[in-house]
Amino acid sequence: MKFLLIPLALVATLLLGGAVFSFVYGRIVESRYPPTGRFLTVEGRRLHYVDRMPSGRAPEATIVLLHGASSNLVESMVGLGESLTDRYRVIAFDRPGHGWSERGPGIAAAEPSDQARIIAQGLRQLGVSHALIVGHSWSGAVVPNLALDHPDVTGAIFLMSGVSYPWPGGEIAWYHRLAASPLGRLVTATIATPLALLIVRPAVAQSFAPQTMPVDFIERAHIPLLFRSDTILSNGRDVAILYDAVARQAPRYPQIRVPSSVLGGDADGVVWTDLHSRSFARDVPGAELSILPGVGHMPQYARAELIRQKIDALAGRMSALAAAE
Repeated sequence: MKFLLIPLALVATLLLGGAVFSFVYGRIVESRYPPTGRFLTVEGRRLHYVDRMPSGRAPEATIVLLHGASSNLVESMVGLGESLTDRYRVIAFDRPGHGWSERGPGIAAAEPSDQARIIAQGLRQLGVSHALIVGHSWSGAVVPNLALDHPDVTGAIFLMSGVSYPWPGGEIAWYHRLAASPLGRLVTATIATPLALLIVRPAVAQSFAPQTMPVDFIERAHIPLLFRSDTILSNGRDVAILYDAVARQAPRYPQIRVPSSVLGGDADGVVWTDLHSRSFARDVPGAELSILPGVGHMPQYARAELIRQKIDALAGRMSALAAAE
């Protein structure tokens, strides 16, 4: 029996050490990367956002930026938002559970439709209507819900390397069960943070491939905020529910009636462009499709000027439609 106590003691020590490390790490990074914007209260939870206006002129439209998995609003502004503030009002959100935004209890709060509802309520509090909503990567699943269920705040949508359909093998992914279980909570509270820190740089670099990650990206984009225990859990739950969520919502895409644009790189190894971008453009009436040769999952860095042109064109379509009504 005493031989069993030794490995149990080692495991307990490992978990306790991981929990202490994770707690201390969380406090340090929160001090180093404080909130960059302001807060709204939506359904009793804080929603963090930045709101930038053009200098010396009225905005031509409102652009809303929604970040992908393993990210936050600072990355949205670094990668795209800062280049748009010369002409547009730009609002970027930390999605619920990410950055400095709080999430409701339970795995159901990860649902794209739930996150869309929270963001729509935040936009209403800000007096926003008929905005151009830009969703990158994971938020490609959120944006259609805004177009379908919250048309008062959604004037046009732009999916950039966005996930929007169920993918082969996704229904049997092991993390579906883990993220919703007490074991998943234990793992994220103890060993997930130190393990994630060991692989962060190559993992983030892979999301840029075949392009090269900017040397200062992790620091500039406040990526270390991701590795707090609660944020790791939110991120894991996002991934865990995604397959079932997009399987349920995909049949509704033909009902989208706002101007829509879809863009993906043909070298994207994270979100399969042929499955997601091409299918979304096929199913959404009037959607414009752009496929970028040789570009990976981060087109806003690889082809920044082209992305800006696509957003300008979509904003023009949105404004013309509003003027004609």
